[in-house]
Amino acid sequence: MNVLILGAGVTGLSIGQLLRKKCDVTILEKDAIIGGIAKTKQVNGITYHTVGGHCFNSKHKEIMSLAFDLLPIEQWHQVKRTSRINMGQYEVDYPIEYSIKQIYEKDPKLAYEITLDFLSSVDSGSYYNLEEWFRQKFGNKLCDLYFLPYNTKIWGRSPNLMSHEWVQDKLPIPNKESFFTALMNSQVDNMPHSQFYYPNSNNQKTFIDALASNLNIICNQEAKSIKKTSTGWMVNELYDADILISTIPLNLLPRYVEGIPESVIKSAEQLKYNKVSNVFWESQLTDKTWTYQPSIDSIFHRYIHIGNFFDTRKNYTITEAIGVRSYEEMVEYGRKDPFLIAPLDYNISEHAYVVYDENRDKEVKHIQEYLESINLISIGRFGQWDYFNMDICMKQSYETYLKILKWL
Repeated sequence: MNVLILGAGVTGLSIGQLLRKKCDVTILEKDAIIGGIAKTKQVNGITYHTVGGHCFNSKHKEIMSLAFDLLPIEQWHQVKRTSRINMGQYEVDYPIEYSIKQIYEKDPKLAYEITLDFLSSVDSGSYYNLEEWFRQKFGNKLCDLYFLPYNTKIWGRSPNLMSHEWVQDKLPIPNKESFFTALMNSQVDNMPHSQFYYPNSNNQKTFIDALASNLNIICNQEAKSIKKTSTGWMVNELYDADILISTIPLNLLPRYVEGIPESVIKSAEQLKYNKVSNVFWESQLTDKTWTYQPSIDSIFHRYIHIGNFFDTRKNYTITEAIGVRSYEEMVEYGRKDPFLIAPLDYNISEHAYVVYDENRDKEVKHIQEYLESINLISIGRFGQWDYFNMDICMKQSYETYLKILKWL
Protein backbone atom coordinates (compact mmCIF):
# COMPACT_ATOMS: atom_id res chain seq x y z
CA MET A 1 0.00 0.00 0.00
CA ASN A 2 1.50 3.34 -1.10
CA VAL A 3 0.87 6.34 1.14
CA LEU A 4 1.74 9.86 0.02
CA ILE A 5 1.88 12.60 2.66
CA LEU A 6 1.91 16.28 1.73
CA GLY A 7 3.91 18.30 4.25
CA ALA A 8 6.80 17.41 6.57
CA GLY A 9 5.70 19.30 9.65
CA VAL A 10 4.96 17.63 12.98
CA THR A 11 1.66 16.16 11.72
CA GLY A 12 3.04 14.79 8.46
CA LEU A 13 6.14 13.34 10.09
CA SER A 14 4.12 11.75 12.91
CA ILE A 15 1.64 9.97 10.63
CA GLY A 16 4.55 8.93 8.38
CA GLN A 17 6.41 7.47 11.32
CA LEU A 18 3.35 5.54 12.49
CA LEU A 19 2.61 4.13 9.01
CA ARG A 20 6.11 3.38 7.72
CA LYS A 21 6.22 -0.21 9.02
CA LYS A 22 2.83 -0.99 7.49
CA CYS A 23 3.02 0.90 4.17
CA ASP A 24 5.36 2.35 1.60
CA VAL A 25 5.43 6.00 2.74
CA THR A 26 6.66 9.07 0.84
CA ILE A 27 6.47 12.64 2.14
CA LEU A 28 6.60 15.70 -0.12
CA GLU A 29 7.75 18.96 1.46
CA LYS A 30 7.61 22.26 -0.41
CA ASP A 31 10.41 23.88 1.62
CA ALA A 32 14.10 23.05 1.68
CA ILE A 33 13.94 22.06 5.34
CA ILE A 34 11.44 20.01 7.33
CA GLY A 35 9.52 20.92 10.49
CA GLY A 36 6.71 23.17 9.27
CA ILE A 37 5.94 25.91 11.78
CA ALA A 38 7.94 23.97 14.39
CA LYS A 39 11.21 24.48 12.50
CA THR A 40 14.08 26.36 14.08
CA LYS A 41 16.88 28.70 13.00
CA GLN A 42 20.37 29.04 14.38
CA VAL A 43 22.12 32.35 15.00
CA ASN A 44 25.56 32.58 16.60
CA GLY A 45 25.26 28.96 17.68
CA ILE A 46 21.91 29.54 19.44
CA THR A 47 18.76 27.90 18.09
CA TYR A 48 15.34 29.53 18.31
CA HIS A 49 11.80 29.10 16.95
CA THR A 50 10.52 31.22 14.09
CA VAL A 51 6.91 30.78 15.29
CA GLY A 52 5.87 30.26 18.90
CA GLY A 53 7.69 28.21 21.51
CA HIS A 54 6.92 24.61 20.48
CA CYS A 55 7.57 23.02 23.82
CA PHE A 56 6.40 19.43 24.25
CA ASN A 57 4.18 17.74 26.80
CA SER A 58 0.91 15.87 26.59
CA LYS A 59 -1.83 14.48 28.80
CA HIS A 60 -2.17 11.63 26.28
CA LYS A 61 0.00 8.66 27.25
CA GLU A 62 0.18 7.26 23.71
CA ILE A 63 1.67 10.54 22.48
CA MET A 64 4.26 10.66 25.24
CA SER A 65 5.18 7.07 24.32
CA LEU A 66 5.48 7.94 20.63
CA ALA A 67 7.77 10.88 21.39
CA PHE A 68 10.00 8.99 23.81
CA ASP A 69 10.22 5.93 21.55
CA LEU A 70 11.70 8.19 18.88
CA LEU A 71 13.81 10.39 21.15
CA PRO A 72 14.44 8.60 24.47
CA ILE A 73 13.46 10.45 27.63
CA GLU A 74 17.12 10.57 28.68
CA GLN A 75 17.65 13.00 25.80
CA TRP A 76 15.12 15.50 27.17
CA HIS A 77 15.06 17.76 30.18
CA GLN A 78 12.01 19.18 31.94
CA VAL A 79 11.33 22.90 32.17
CA LYS A 80 8.92 24.52 34.60
CA ARG A 81 6.65 26.98 32.86
CA THR A 82 7.05 30.37 34.53
CA SER A 83 4.76 32.81 32.77
CA ARG A 84 4.03 36.40 33.70
CA ILE A 85 1.62 39.07 32.49
CA ASN A 86 2.92 42.60 32.04
CA MET A 87 0.34 44.89 33.66
CA GLY A 88 2.28 48.07 32.86
CA GLN A 89 3.71 49.13 36.20
CA TYR A 90 4.02 45.59 37.54
CA GLU A 91 3.77 41.94 36.53
CA VAL A 92 1.63 39.10 37.87
CA ASP A 93 1.74 35.36 37.36
CA TYR A 94 -0.13 33.68 34.53
CA PRO A 95 -2.99 32.78 34.66
CA ILE A 96 -4.26 36.17 35.81
CA GLU A 97 -7.43 34.82 37.41
CA TYR A 98 -5.31 33.00 40.00
CA SER A 99 -3.12 36.05 40.67
CA ILE A 100 -5.60 38.46 42.25
CA LYS A 101 -3.63 38.28 45.48
CA GLN A 102 -0.62 39.72 43.61
CA ILE A 103 -2.78 42.45 42.08
CA TYR A 104 -4.03 43.30 45.58
CA GLU A 105 -0.46 44.00 46.70
CA LYS A 106 -0.18 46.66 43.97
CA ASP A 107 -3.78 47.88 43.59
CA PRO A 108 -6.21 46.80 46.36
CA LYS A 109 -9.18 48.61 44.79
CA LEU A 110 -8.72 46.83 41.45
CA ALA A 111 -8.35 43.46 43.17
CA TYR A 112 -11.58 44.09 45.11
CA GLU A 113 -13.47 45.03 41.92
CA ILE A 114 -12.19 41.92 40.10
CA THR A 115 -13.18 39.67 43.00
CA LEU A 116 -16.65 41.13 43.42
CA ASP A 117 -17.26 40.97 39.68
CA PHE A 118 -16.02 37.39 39.27
CA LEU A 119 -17.97 35.99 42.22
CA SER A 120 -21.18 37.66 41.05
CA SER A 121 -20.83 36.66 37.37
CA VAL A 122 -23.31 34.18 35.88
CA ASP A 123 -22.27 31.52 33.36
CA SER A 124 -25.32 30.57 31.31
CA GLY A 125 -23.45 27.95 29.28
CA SER A 126 -24.57 29.66 26.06
CA TYR A 127 -22.21 32.00 24.18
CA TYR A 128 -22.62 33.81 20.89
CA ASN A 129 -18.96 34.72 20.49
CA LEU A 130 -15.57 34.72 22.22
CA GLU A 131 -16.12 38.00 24.09
CA GLU A 132 -19.33 36.68 25.62
CA TRP A 133 -17.50 33.49 26.64
CA PHE A 134 -14.81 35.55 28.41
CA ARG A 135 -17.36 37.74 30.18
CA GLN A 136 -19.40 34.81 31.48
CA LYS A 137 -16.35 32.76 32.51
CA PHE A 138 -14.24 35.52 34.08
CA GLY A 139 -16.48 38.53 34.69
CA ASN A 140 -16.44 41.95 33.04
CA LYS A 141 -13.52 43.43 34.98
CA LEU A 142 -10.98 40.72 34.11
CA CYS A 143 -12.36 40.64 30.60
CA ASP A 144 -11.79 44.37 30.05
CA LEU A 145 -8.47 44.41 31.90
CA TYR A 146 -6.77 41.47 30.19
CA PHE A 147 -8.74 39.03 28.05
CA LEU A 148 -10.21 41.51 25.55
CA PRO A 149 -7.07 43.62 24.90
CA TYR A 150 -4.75 40.60 24.74
CA ASN A 151 -7.00 38.57 22.44
CA THR A 152 -7.77 41.57 20.23
CA LYS A 153 -4.02 41.99 19.81
CA ILE A 154 -3.14 38.33 19.16
CA TRP A 155 -6.01 37.66 16.74
CA GLY A 156 -6.02 41.03 15.03
CA ARG A 157 -9.79 41.39 15.44
CA SER A 158 -12.37 41.94 18.15
CA PRO A 159 -13.34 38.82 20.15
CA ASN A 160 -17.01 39.63 19.52
CA LEU A 161 -16.34 38.64 15.89
CA MET A 162 -14.80 35.29 16.84
CA SER A 163 -16.05 31.86 17.80
CA HIS A 164 -15.42 30.59 21.34
CA GLU A 165 -15.21 26.93 20.29
CA TRP A 166 -11.41 26.67 20.23
CA VAL A 167 -10.63 28.04 23.67
CA GLN A 168 -11.96 25.37 26.06
CA ASP A 169 -8.71 23.38 26.44
CA LYS A 170 -6.37 26.33 25.92
CA LEU A 171 -6.97 28.19 29.18
CA PRO A 172 -7.24 27.19 32.83
CA ILE A 173 -10.86 28.01 33.70
CA PRO A 174 -11.56 28.66 37.38
CA ASN A 175 -14.81 28.04 39.15
CA LYS A 176 -15.79 30.19 42.11
CA GLU A 177 -14.27 27.74 44.60
CA SER A 178 -10.85 27.62 42.92
CA PHE A 179 -10.90 31.40 42.45
CA PHE A 180 -11.59 31.88 46.17
CA THR A 181 -8.89 29.36 47.09
CA ALA A 182 -6.39 31.36 45.03
CA LEU A 183 -7.27 34.46 47.05
CA MET A 184 -6.23 32.64 50.20
CA ASN A 185 -3.31 30.61 48.86
CA SER A 186 -1.15 30.15 45.80
CA GLN A 187 -2.98 28.34 43.03
CA VAL A 188 -1.06 25.95 40.77
CA ASP A 189 -1.30 26.10 36.98
CA ASN A 190 -2.56 22.61 36.12
CA MET A 191 -2.53 22.96 32.34
CA PRO A 192 -0.61 20.25 30.43
CA HIS A 193 2.25 22.63 29.62
CA SER A 194 2.77 23.89 33.19
CA GLN A 195 5.88 21.73 32.83
CA PHE A 196 7.27 20.70 29.49
CA TYR A 197 10.07 18.78 27.83
CA TYR A 198 12.81 20.20 25.67
CA PRO A 199 15.68 18.31 23.99
CA ASN A 200 19.02 18.25 25.80
CA SER A 201 20.56 19.55 22.58
CA ASN A 202 18.70 22.84 23.30
CA ASN A 203 17.33 22.54 19.78
CA GLN A 204 13.81 21.36 18.97
CA LYS A 205 15.20 20.26 15.60
CA THR A 206 16.58 17.22 17.43
CA PHE A 207 13.02 16.02 17.98
CA ILE A 208 11.96 16.96 14.45
CA ASP A 209 14.86 14.91 13.09
CA ALA A 210 13.80 11.99 15.30
CA LEU A 211 10.27 12.23 13.89
CA ALA A 212 11.78 12.17 10.40
CA SER A 213 14.09 9.21 10.99
CA ASN A 214 13.85 6.39 8.41
CA LEU A 215 11.29 8.30 6.34
CA ASN A 216 11.48 8.96 2.61
CA ILE A 217 11.14 12.77 2.47
CA ILE A 218 11.48 14.74 -0.75
CA CYS A 219 12.06 18.45 -0.09
CA ASN A 220 11.57 21.36 -2.49
CA GLN A 221 8.59 19.50 -3.94
CA GLU A 222 5.39 21.54 -3.68
CA ALA A 223 2.17 19.69 -4.48
CA LYS A 224 0.59 21.82 -7.20
CA SER A 225 -1.48 19.20 -9.02
CA ILE A 226 -3.63 16.62 -7.22
CA LYS A 227 -5.71 14.20 -9.28
CA LYS A 228 -8.07 11.43 -8.25
CA THR A 229 -7.42 8.28 -10.31
CA SER A 230 -9.18 4.95 -10.70
CA THR A 231 -6.77 3.36 -8.23
CA GLY A 232 -5.96 6.25 -5.89
CA TRP A 233 -4.11 9.51 -6.41
CA MET A 234 -1.58 11.23 -8.66
CA VAL A 235 0.35 14.29 -7.48
CA ASN A 236 2.37 16.55 -9.80
CA GLU A 237 1.94 13.94 -12.57
CA LEU A 238 4.79 12.08 -10.88
CA TYR A 239 3.83 10.57 -7.51
CA ASP A 240 1.05 8.00 -7.29
CA ALA A 241 -0.52 6.71 -4.11
CA ASP A 242 -3.27 4.48 -2.81
CA ILE A 243 -3.82 6.79 0.17
CA LEU A 244 -3.25 10.57 0.17
CA ILE A 245 -2.81 12.52 3.40
CA SER A 246 -2.51 16.31 3.24
CA THR A 247 -1.30 18.77 5.86
CA ILE A 248 -1.40 21.64 3.34
CA PRO A 249 -3.29 24.66 4.74
CA LEU A 250 -6.98 24.23 4.09
CA ASN A 251 -7.25 27.66 2.48
CA LEU A 252 -4.77 26.51 -0.21
CA LEU A 253 -5.46 22.80 -0.73
CA PRO A 254 -8.69 23.03 -2.80
CA ARG A 255 -7.06 25.07 -5.57
CA TYR A 256 -4.66 22.16 -6.25
CA VAL A 257 -7.33 19.43 -6.45
CA GLU A 258 -8.52 18.74 -9.99
CA GLY A 259 -12.29 18.93 -10.52
CA ILE A 260 -13.10 20.39 -7.13
CA PRO A 261 -16.42 22.31 -6.97
CA GLU A 262 -16.21 26.09 -7.11
CA SER A 263 -18.19 26.31 -3.85
CA VAL A 264 -15.38 24.48 -2.01
CA ILE A 265 -12.78 26.88 -3.42
CA LYS A 266 -14.91 29.82 -2.29
CA SER A 267 -15.19 28.34 1.22
CA ALA A 268 -11.40 28.01 1.33
CA GLU A 269 -11.02 31.65 0.35
CA GLN A 270 -13.15 32.66 3.37
CA LEU A 271 -10.75 31.12 5.90
CA LYS A 272 -8.74 33.64 7.90
CA TYR A 273 -5.31 33.23 9.46
CA ASN A 274 -2.58 35.35 10.96
CA LYS A 275 0.99 35.82 9.94
CA VAL A 276 3.56 36.47 12.66
CA SER A 277 6.65 38.67 12.71
CA ASN A 278 9.34 38.07 15.28
CA VAL A 279 12.75 39.26 16.36
CA PHE A 280 15.29 37.13 18.19
CA TRP A 281 17.11 39.20 20.84
CA GLU A 282 19.99 39.04 23.22
CA SER A 283 18.23 40.03 26.44
CA GLN A 284 18.67 40.39 30.16
CA LEU A 285 18.59 37.20 32.20
CA THR A 286 15.20 36.24 33.62
CA ASP A 287 13.60 33.27 35.32
CA LYS A 288 10.52 33.49 33.07
CA THR A 289 9.62 31.33 30.08
CA TRP A 290 6.88 33.60 28.69
CA THR A 291 5.73 37.18 29.27
CA TYR A 292 2.32 38.17 27.92
CA GLN A 293 1.90 41.76 26.73
CA PRO A 294 -1.77 42.87 26.68
CA SER A 295 -1.03 46.62 26.50
CA ILE A 296 -1.96 48.43 23.28
CA ASP A 297 1.16 50.56 23.78
CA SER A 298 3.31 47.73 22.39
CA ILE A 299 2.97 45.86 19.10
CA PHE A 300 4.29 42.69 20.76
CA HIS A 301 1.77 40.26 22.19
CA ARG A 302 4.31 38.10 24.02
CA TYR A 303 7.95 37.51 24.80
CA ILE A 304 9.18 33.93 24.55
CA HIS A 305 12.24 33.58 26.78
CA ILE A 306 13.74 30.79 24.70
CA GLY A 307 17.02 30.92 26.64
CA ASN A 308 15.17 29.46 29.62
CA PHE A 309 14.07 26.43 27.61
CA PHE A 310 17.72 25.35 27.59
CA ASP A 311 19.31 23.02 30.14
CA THR A 312 21.63 25.89 31.13
CA ARG A 313 19.84 29.24 31.26
CA LYS A 314 20.86 31.77 28.61
CA ASN A 315 19.88 35.39 28.00
CA TYR A 316 17.83 35.16 24.78
CA THR A 317 14.24 36.22 24.05
CA ILE A 318 11.89 36.16 21.06
CA THR A 319 9.41 39.02 20.61
CA GLU A 320 6.30 38.25 18.56
CA ALA A 321 3.85 40.55 16.78
CA ILE A 322 0.80 39.58 14.76
CA GLY A 323 0.88 40.42 11.07
CA VAL A 324 3.65 41.68 8.81
CA ARG A 325 5.86 44.15 10.67
CA SER A 326 9.09 45.55 9.33
CA TYR A 327 12.39 44.84 11.01
CA GLU A 328 12.77 48.56 11.72
CA GLU A 329 9.39 48.78 13.46
CA MET A 330 10.03 45.65 15.52
CA VAL A 331 13.41 46.89 16.66
CA GLU A 332 12.10 50.40 17.37
CA TYR A 333 9.50 49.02 19.77
CA GLY A 334 11.97 46.57 21.24
CA ARG A 335 14.47 49.28 22.09
CA LYS A 336 11.85 50.93 24.31
CA ASP A 337 12.28 48.00 26.71
CA PRO A 338 15.70 47.95 28.44
CA PHE A 339 15.20 44.22 29.03
CA LEU A 340 15.93 43.66 25.31
CA ILE A 341 19.60 44.31 24.55
CA ALA A 342 20.39 43.62 20.89
CA PRO A 343 18.41 42.26 17.89
CA LEU A 344 20.00 39.16 16.35
CA ASP A 345 17.55 37.92 13.72
CA TYR A 346 14.15 38.64 12.15
CA ASN A 347 11.40 36.51 10.54
CA ILE A 348 7.95 36.69 9.02
CA SER A 349 5.95 33.44 9.06
CA GLU A 350 3.17 33.05 6.49
CA HIS A 351 0.82 30.63 8.27
CA ALA A 352 1.09 30.94 12.05
CA TYR A 353 -2.36 30.94 13.69
CA VAL A 354 -5.78 30.01 12.37
CA VAL A 355 -8.49 32.56 13.14
CA TYR A 356 -11.85 31.44 14.51
CA ASP A 357 -14.06 34.08 12.97
CA GLU A 358 -17.81 33.81 12.57
CA ASN A 359 -17.47 31.93 9.27
CA ARG A 360 -14.84 29.39 10.26
CA ASP A 361 -17.03 26.48 11.39
CA LYS A 362 -19.37 26.59 8.38
CA GLU A 363 -16.62 26.92 5.77
CA VAL A 364 -14.37 24.23 7.29
CA LYS A 365 -17.31 21.83 7.50
CA HIS A 366 -18.10 22.39 3.82
CA ILE A 367 -14.50 21.80 2.73
CA GLN A 368 -13.95 18.74 4.91
CA GLU A 369 -17.20 17.11 3.84
CA TYR A 370 -16.11 17.31 0.23
CA LEU A 371 -12.58 16.06 0.93
CA GLU A 372 -13.99 13.12 2.89
CA SER A 373 -16.31 12.29 -0.01
CA ILE A 374 -13.27 11.78 -2.27
CA ASN A 375 -11.19 10.08 0.47
CA LEU A 376 -8.60 12.86 0.69
CA ILE A 377 -7.42 13.00 4.30
CA SER A 378 -6.64 16.52 5.57
CA ILE A 379 -5.15 16.78 9.08
CA GLY A 380 -2.95 19.03 11.24
CA ARG A 381 -3.23 22.59 12.53
CA PHE A 382 -3.88 24.08 9.11
CA GLY A 383 -5.16 20.89 7.52
CA GLN A 384 -8.03 20.89 10.03
CA TRP A 385 -7.93 24.68 10.49
CA ASP A 386 -7.71 24.21 14.25
CA TYR A 387 -5.49 25.77 16.91
CA PHE A 388 -3.60 22.55 17.67
CA ASN A 389 -0.47 22.41 19.80
CA MET A 390 2.31 20.06 18.76
CA ASP A 391 1.05 17.17 20.88
CA ILE A 392 -2.50 17.47 19.51
CA CYS A 393 -1.11 17.36 15.97
CA MET A 394 0.61 14.13 16.97
CA LYS A 395 -2.58 12.81 18.56
CA GLN A 396 -4.55 13.51 15.40
CA SER A 397 -1.90 11.64 13.42
CA TYR A 398 -2.25 8.72 15.82
CA GLU A 399 -6.05 8.68 15.46
CA THR A 400 -5.74 8.84 11.66
CA TYR A 401 -3.24 5.96 11.77
CA LEU A 402 -5.76 3.81 13.67
CA LYS A 403 -8.44 4.55 11.06
CA ILE A 404 -6.10 3.64 8.20
CA LEU A 405 -5.18 0.36 9.90
CA LYS A 406 -8.82 -0.68 9.57
CA TRP A 407 -8.59 -0.15 5.79
CA LEU A 408 -5.44 -2.23 5.36
